[in-house]
Amino acid sequence: MKSELTDYYAKFPQAVQERMQLLHDTISSVVPEATTTIKYGIPTFVFHGNLVHYGGFKHHIGFYPGRAGVQLVEEHLTDYKQGKGSVQFPNDQPLPLDIVRDIVAFRKKENLEKQGL
Repeated sequence: MKSELTDYYAKFPQAVQERMQLLHDTISSVVPEATTTIKYGIPTFVFHGNLVHYGGFKHHIGFYPGRAGVQLVEEHLTDYKQGKGSVQFPNDQPLPLDIVRDIVAFRKKENLEKQGL
């Protein structure tokens, strides 16, 4: 997997690579038992199903925790462009890592409950 991730990151400028790595490390710190793969052409954390996805873009990092993940902290995401289950973190602003941690912890719990664990 490391090679897939390395190949994916290599498509982007160093600053974007560093932001994606920081996001990756933050997600990993919440769910260290999750695996990472490339799905839908972007990095995906898997833990009892898809957990979250993220992707690099020229002007932002896309974070895809699903609709419930975004709704969980919607009031803290008003400064960010959002989709039904996604949020864009502009590359010229610090990543909101506390929000990411909260969303990932919620998604972990959600996936465990779906599996009856």
